[in-house]
Amino acid sequence: MSAAEICQVLKEGELEKRSDNLLQFWKRKTCVLTTDSLNIYADTQKRTKGKELKLQSIKKVDCVERTGKFVYFTIVTTDNKEIDFRCSGEENCWNAVITMALIDYQNRKAIQDFKTRQDNESASPGQQERPQMPGGQR
Repeated sequence: MSAAEICQVLKEGELEKRSDNLLQFWKRKTCVLTTDSLNIYADTQKRTKGKELKLQSIKKVDCVERTGKFVYFTIVTTDNKEIDFRCSGEENCWNAVITMALIDYQNRKAIQDFKTRQDNESASPGQQERPQMPGGQR
């Protein structure tokens, strides 16, 4: 994956994230989705103290529910942590864009892994022998 691919911004805007504390308030966050990660910032102006959620650490986008005003969804990480979000149902919703970015990332990784495996196999052709017949004959 080239540096240009990794830095490409797919979507930028506001999302609301449910806090992890006992009261579970919804907090407005500025988010930037790239081909490699979802960056979540508390400050809309400065974009400081951001959290980066790498696509490689996301297992799936789950529990999509639409109410009158909002679309609610959950991002499940590879360590089974659940992060709840909501966005306005009127705008292009984040859950679909995140899901498509995740699928694209997984496809690129699968192709890269396949090419690596192919390169490794072609670099060592002597390793693959024909199977022997019973009795030690070929």
